[in-house]
Amino acid sequence: MKRFSVSIAGLLVVASVLFGCNHHTPPFGPLAFGPEWVTLIDGEKGLQNFNRLGDANWLAQYGAIQGDRLNSGKGSAFLVSKNSYTDFEIYAEFWADEDTNSGIFIRATNLKEINSKSAYEVQINDKSPGFGTGAIVNLGKPTPARMAGGKWNTYLITAKGPRMTVMMNGEQTVDVSDAKFASGPFALQYNRSVIKFRKVMVRPI
Repeated sequence: MKRFSVSIAGLLVVASVLFGCNHHTPPFGPLAFGPEWVTLIDGEKGLQNFNRLGDANWLAQYGAIQGDRLNSGKGSAFLVSKNSYTDFEIYAEFWADEDTNSGIFIRATNLKEINSKSAYEVQINDKSPGFGTGAIVNLGKPTPARMAGGKWNTYLITAKGPRMTVMMNGEQTVDVSDAKFASGPFALQYNRSVIKFRKVMVRPI
């Protein structure tokens, strides 16, 4: 009886782990998301889907698109989507180091100088003293603070009209409204340390 109980308990633990992982692990691939999703980065594929702004060292390696340094040693650089978007969802899987400074800028209005004054910045920066990882800079801070460093994370960014929401690893971090920027490309930022994107998808809504 004891042996049977232990076996059942073991099976329940395994089942709970499997179902728990399945519940918290987001689906991967365009088929899981439906045909309306467009995949721009998939593993080491995707640099051709973006225009480069700045001189970051973007590489396709280790199953992801990786930025690891600025050739000039200063400023920021971007991978800018070739299309503009008004209302949309962006799904991104990213890995950041503990001191990474990166982000996803949406509705960029000035492609010569992308920053939080010409676009909305969904932050990836655990060291930011103000608007840290999970924030939309100058608009919404995540409560509690989120940490991305040293692991793979997911963002689901939704912009519909003035309303914008961000979900990080399945949990909402911000829900804000602002009508300053209505449309534009989105851009993946490199500023400091290492950032990797292994999946980036977009869906107009």
